[in-house]
Amino acid sequence: MLIRRVEPKRYIGPRIVATLIDYGIYTILFFIYIYCFGKETDTGSMEVTGILTLPIPIFWVLYFVVLEASNQTTPGHDICKLIVVKASGERITFSDAFKRRVLDIIDIFFYGIPALICISNTPKYQRLGDLFADTLVVKKSDVTETEVVF
Repeated sequence: MLIRRVEPKRYIGPRIVATLIDYGIYTILFFIYIYCFGKETDTGSMEVTGILTLPIPIFWVLYFVVLEASNQTTPGHDICKLIVVKASGERITFSDAFKRRVLDIIDIFFYGIPALICISNTPKYQRLGDLFADTLVVKKSDVTETEVVF
């Protein structure tokens, strides 16, 4: 029997950097897509309409949800050596990753202030998305596995 123990830590700095990297990559690819497939408006800006808007949320799901569910990390979190695990220390599922990321709108929209408040005031240092999905953002070294033989 394998027993996992997780010792979460705050990691506010690395989490901010990881989020900036991830959303920076997403934003750059978003603008490249709009530049390549968009049409110029009367004001000189670019826009995509109709079916061409569909790849934008699909890429968001692929980048954030699928990568996190399959690797326990996104590129930004990987650079900062952070992983996402269930509160029990197990791997997260697609559903966990999706729940976690749905609340990015609230966590990150107001300059990350809701996330910072939540991380600072919860015992396991979780943001709203983590509380909803019952996940933790930790370093690999924070998860210890012990095999118990009866």
